[in-house]
Amino acid sequence: MAQVLVVGGAGYIGSVTARALLGAGHGVVNLDDLSSGHAAAVQGELIVGDVRDRALLARIFASRSFDAVLHFAAKSLVGESVSRPIRYFDNNVAGTLTLLAAMEEAGVGSLVFSSTCAIYGDPLRLPLDEDHPHQPISPYGESKAIIEAVLATCRAQGAIRATTLRYFNAAGATEDGLNGEAHDPETHLIPLCLAAAYGQRPPITVMGTDYPTPDGTCIRDYVHVLDLADAHLRAMDRLLAGAPGAAYNLGTGRGHSVREVLASVERVVGQPVPCIEGPRRAGDPPALYAVAAKANRDLGWVPRYLQLDEIIRTTAGWARAPRYGRG
Repeated sequence: MAQVLVVGGAGYIGSVTARALLGAGHGVVNLDDLSSGHAAAVQGELIVGDVRDRALLARIFASRSFDAVLHFAAKSLVGESVSRPIRYFDNNVAGTLTLLAAMEEAGVGSLVFSSTCAIYGDPLRLPLDEDHPHQPISPYGESKAIIEAVLATCRAQGAIRATTLRYFNAAGATEDGLNGEAHDPETHLIPLCLAAAYGQRPPITVMGTDYPTPDGTCIRDYVHVLDLADAHLRAMDRLLAGAPGAAYNLGTGRGHSVREVLASVERVVGQPVPCIEGPRRAGDPPALYAVAAKANRDLGWVPRYLQLDEIIRTTAGWARAPRYGRG
């Protein structure tokens, strides 16, 4: 079994993936500065610290032998990245470069990197495949595209085995309700809808009802966090078996509109979602959904949660009684 450093292991996807690693028999050490993650979410050992701290990374890599690194730590609020681009490049780009240098020094040669469909920008064609041009429209997306370019160059030179996983819209919670979304501020549509339905927040705003889509609202590809975790384990296993790595889309291949999400939440919880209509949000493409055939072919990855109601069902249990994060 592998010994794995999970950077960002106190976050949403990182903690669920760390739990999947432990369930598969791997050893896990988490590094997280807890700036947006939660200690209560952590699965396995936690070291509190910043990925940009080269001395700390050197001590961690010297303290034990790691086979692979899974890197989730990033600032990820698109709007904030527009107003604070230096913060995003410092954390997401400089932090990853510091991690790569420490890995090289320690002789750790396998990395799975958490990336995003935001690297594509406004789509030129749909569904999005991995060969779509990278035209990010936010500093957040650009920071991820920069690291993808760095990793591609290093991979081509044989300096590292690295796989980048481009998430579409992560959603859901673990079936037992132990891990789920706990962002502050929360920006994801499904937890916002559930909170509004439960009376935990004011009505949500549907941002744009005049998009060129069947019902006028944005369409997105929602992929369950457990399916994302499964993809990370598969990508890591392939790297440890000697594959050089590659870039993969992680999505279901189908999109759901904002109005469809509202209707699904109402079906699942049995009550409507209070909402108001508002103008479009700057930078929101009308539709984003994936082609994930490459991940299916190379990694054997097939998402299990394909029905929107099923994804929201797992989220609803967490939203009623989250173990951490509220308040």
